Amino acid sequence: MKIIADAFGGDHAPLAVLQGCEMAVRELGVEILLTGDQAKIEACARENNISLTHMEILHAPDVMGMEDAPTSIAKEKSETSMAVGLKTLAAGEGDAFVSAGSTGALVVGATLLVKRIRGVRRAAIASVLPSNGAPFLLMDCGANTECTAQMLDQFGAMGSFYMQRVLGVTRPRVGLANIGVEKTKGGPLQLEAYSLMEAAPYHFIGNVEARDVPFGACDVLVADGFTGNMLLKMYEGVAGAMMVNIKAIFKKNLLTKLGALMVKNGLMDFKKRMDYTEFGGAPLLGIAKPVIKAHGSSNAKAFCSAIRQAKQFHETGVIGEIAGAVSRAKQELGQAASTTNA
Repeated sequence: MKIIADAFGGDHAPLAVLQGCEMAVRELGVEILLTGDQAKIEACARENNISLTHMEILHAPDVMGMEDAPTSIAKEKSETSMAVGLKTLAAGEGDAFVSAGSTGALVVGATLLVKRIRGVRRAAIASVLPSNGAPFLLMDCGANTECTAQMLDQFGAMGSFYMQRVLGVTRPRVGLANIGVEKTKGGPLQLEAYSLMEAAPYHFIGNVEARDVPFGACDVLVADGFTGNMLLKMYEGVAGAMMVNIKAIFKKNLLTKLGALMVKNGLMDFKKRMDYTEFGGAPLLGIAKPVIKAHGSSNAKAFCSAIRQAKQFHETGVIGEIAGAVSRAKQELGQAASTTNA
């Protein structure tokens, strides 16, 4: 399997990307196609003793900056490492694409260059997040700040397929992010989405309040991109604040330090469970080929985890299942309309 990696996306590129790719080659047995400035990639590898075995380099002289307009990826920034990587994926010269670069540019680039699955209204960013129980999928996390009810319904279907095939959840519980659990809660968008999701073939469990999310209330949490991004950022911030405060408590005096030694294994397990680097990145669901958005601050471990996720995404055939489900839904809708008109 060949994974295309954006060597110049993210806060710690290209070093963290190259280190993560080297780790992925060793641990996952994949081949890597790096996109970016060839001379800089080779120099970074030499200076840091990174082996480029089983890695190719596709020269892309430009870089997509966070300040660049996302739409520029199709024209002015068409020679960036991200754009070249997406075009290479679209051409079938790799099985999946991973980037820690600009989220907006990646969404626009994937939509324009790789294209959406036929019948999917909008692609959505789906982040795998930890909870007290098993991890859950939050989507959309920011690709679409304004959504229709039909889009939210599709997010539920795509998220359900992803959890089934990639994370092995037999019957994913799909919830709708809302201000209350009652069916009558929320604005027009939530009310209309509820009625569509209630009739959907996936396992819809109703509205889910934000306070219940960390306790494993659902396996897939559906939200518009504005709400989802707010939830994601708050989730990350609270987790970070908790770890800082726990550390401060145990460092307070000699007695608390001794206490820390006694619960060290439990604390390490908790930290691992809440660590985003274990999940690596967010799949862009609805795109015709596997695209993974790695965290912007990804270190080598996180980027390797994103490549693992891309590998699983490709191997499990989720995209084919989503395409088939959308096609069947369209046919059923057409048949229902024909019956009504008759």
